[in-house]
Amino acid sequence: MGCAPSIHISDSRVVYHSSKESEECNSPHQTNTTMSQQQQGNPVPGLFIKSSNTSTYKVRTNSSKKDKRENSQSMEAETQTSRSSVKAPVTDVQFGPMRLHQDQLQVLLVFAKEDNQSNGFCWACEKAGFRCNIARTPESALECFLDKHHDIIIIDHRHSRYFDAEALCRSIRTTKPSENTVIIGVVRRHADREESSILPLISAGFTRRYVENSNIMACYNELIQLEFGEVQAQFKLRACNSLFTALEKSQEAIEITSEDHVIQYVNPAFETVMGYQIGELIGKELTEVPINEKKADFLETINSCIKIGKEWQGMYYAKKKNGDSIQQNVKILPVVGQGGKIRHYVSISRLCNDNNKAEKTCERVQAESQTDIQTCRHKDRRKGSLDVRSTTSRGSDGSSQRRHSSMARIHSMTIEAPITKVINIINAAQESSPMPVAEALDRVLEILRTTELYSPQLGTKDEDPHTSDLVGGLMTDGLRRLSGNEYILSAKQTHQVAGSLISPISLNDIPPRITQAMENEEHWDFDIFELEAATHKRPLVYLGLKIFARFGICEFLNCSESTLRSWLQVIEANYHSSNSYHNSTHSADVLHATAYFLSKERVKQTLDPIDEVAALIAATVHDVDHPGRTNSFLCNAGSELAILYNDTAVLESHHAALAFQLTTRDDKCNIFKNMERNEYRTLRQAIIDMVLATEMTKHFEHVNKFVNSINKPLAALEENGNNGDGESIKTVLTSPENRILIKRMLIKCADISNPCRPIEQCIEWAGRISEEYFAQTDEEKRQGLPVVMPVFDRNTCSIPKSQISFIDYFITDMFDAWDAFADLPNLMQHLDNNFKYWKGLDERKLRSLRPPPE
Repeated sequence: MGCAPSIHISDSRVVYHSSKESEECNSPHQTNTTMSQQQQGNPVPGLFIKSSNTSTYKVRTNSSKKDKRENSQSMEAETQTSRSSVKAPVTDVQFGPMRLHQDQLQVLLVFAKEDNQSNGFCWACEKAGFRCNIARTPESALECFLDKHHDIIIIDHRHSRYFDAEALCRSIRTTKPSENTVIIGVVRRHADREESSILPLISAGFTRRYVENSNIMACYNELIQLEFGEVQAQFKLRACNSLFTALEKSQEAIEITSEDHVIQYVNPAFETVMGYQIGELIGKELTEVPINEKKADFLETINSCIKIGKEWQGMYYAKKKNGDSIQQNVKILPVVGQGGKIRHYVSISRLCNDNNKAEKTCERVQAESQTDIQTCRHKDRRKGSLDVRSTTSRGSDGSSQRRHSSMARIHSMTIEAPITKVINIINAAQESSPMPVAEALDRVLEILRTTELYSPQLGTKDEDPHTSDLVGGLMTDGLRRLSGNEYILSAKQTHQVAGSLISPISLNDIPPRITQAMENEEHWDFDIFELEAATHKRPLVYLGLKIFARFGICEFLNCSESTLRSWLQVIEANYHSSNSYHNSTHSADVLHATAYFLSKERVKQTLDPIDEVAALIAATVHDVDHPGRTNSFLCNAGSELAILYNDTAVLESHHAALAFQLTTRDDKCNIFKNMERNEYRTLRQAIIDMVLATEMTKHFEHVNKFVNSINKPLAALEENGNNGDGESIKTVLTSPENRILIKRMLIKCADISNPCRPIEQCIEWAGRISEEYFAQTDEEKRQGLPVVMPVFDRNTCSIPKSQISFIDYFITDMFDAWDAFADLPNLMQHLDNNFKYWKGLDERKLRSLRPPPE
């Protein structure tokens, strides 16, 4: 059949055009092709028509005698020949050091009807040796493109009555395969009309336009220009995907900047090493100077090398997002681009083995810090901290200065769990490990970072049994086995149930003495013990009514004041007044502290109304039905609650569960009854989470997460001069995960804020908790149970020592972190005063709450 093109039309109305290579043709001749016999009525020479009732292709031709003789061959053989007559040439393309193999180009022609222009491109494709498909409708064009992934698409933009060419182009551009496809729009030639703008075509996704010209050589020249221009450029860009994959998977930290040192790219390894997310870096100018003894000289040495196009390699310390410094082996390479000028800098860095020395130094510093805690710290507990007395009168300058001091303490905290050290060691080991080992360690790190392994191990000295027993008693769930390795089960314990309740009181009808006792409840120095005396040991109802009214809780819950009063009475009735510490006065005290914290400016900016409601309710119920015994005692005694909750967070789980049982069992006190279901579930989850956060076994985990997720990012923003960057601060504060951490920290600080109260309240609370621990030790001895905290023997215990240990291990770091966030100078002043008070008693070898009368 010579060199005449063969055009295949499928049922999908896509025309498949095949040809021999151009060198086999003497001269291309034009033919008139149509969509189908039904469309034009007459078959066309060289047109394969797929019959509606057969799967083979038929041919009709008016060719030469030679061609007719060739037609005597079977149609099937001819069809196969026409489909496979083109041998796809492969072209090598050099892309930097890469050698790429470019297959035969594929072209898709989208013309609603056949005309000279479409035929011109058909013959041009044959002459150029390109594979060619023809589609008649937008639907078939999109289908064919998704199947073949053409390099060039030529769309007829001359006849809007057939289809919308720009809409088709947009549809194609929405598909993933079109990313590197060149799309040409064929437009009309208007000799007598002003030249129109090409911008609408560009906006629609066209690469360029082609003013109609059916001349075969014009069409051929257009395709050749595309092949060696846009198509080859897109082919190289497509190869960049492999390069970016290599960068993304590299274990070396890679950073690419512009000639002006604006960050354009960092890989995941860089994010991991430096602690930043890519979004925090892209588009930002490099301002950090490598930390070196001679910063200016060092920087000049680097610049003098790379600015003349030479590679620089050496070691320097880089500053991570959290403020830590790490030593890196760095290679900086200038990249020459357009105009022979340096257009980019590529920095490749790897952690130095010397970081192991830094790790040892860190461990040594920590060891010294622990020794200081145990021996020297009592002499100057707040060494290096700001003297809070100097900030009692708080002007704006003093507030700013004090804030930076708090941030400095945050960065120097030694709250580092063993798991943190493990992660650092694994990171260092990865650098010198073979690929399979490094990949396995990646998986190990992934597991470690998503598992609850962040509670630190605290060392205690044998000569300080108060500290040892206090930490052991509060940080474990007990389960100290007896000699027979069996637990002693206590008699079935029942919790107190509300009996006859006092008639509800209106907030306006509160007795004058109680009103007076609550006058300054918005201030930190509010005296809860005065209210306790005025209310005959039932302060929770009265204080709850006032605080809940101040925060608009009834309006949020859509409940009446009488329902709230009934609820507060039921909750207070289930606190044990016989407990010296864990009674409704403690609950009211925690409620007051929670309300005080919620009124602080940064907390108000962070939490939503539902968070405030959850915090106040959680504070109210957080110790309901507390038996006056620790979790360890209940587990050792095999109590019903310990069995019910599998020896895990026994009391905290009980407080949360009982609070909802008491609330929902009677409509008269069900403050949640009018809430929408989803909002109730959100509120319930928040309350439960906050109550469970008061469990002391998770104390260091909560504090550690708060410091690393809240304090340090905020400190970094402030140190970098972004005090006014409200958006960045808002992002840190208001993410759902961080709001949870803030609520946990808030209730934890409220729960154990006694050492931060005025001295007389602090002393009273210390006496009450000591009495409760004494009573537990007495009962453990009576029942033959393991004694959880042996030093809390009423005959031998030193209360000052126990308070010093509690402040050192649990309070100082936690309130430093909370103060840095919420700005609480008065609390920190009380903490200093109280610590000095206990230290003074201990230095005098006194074991009592107060010194003897003079």
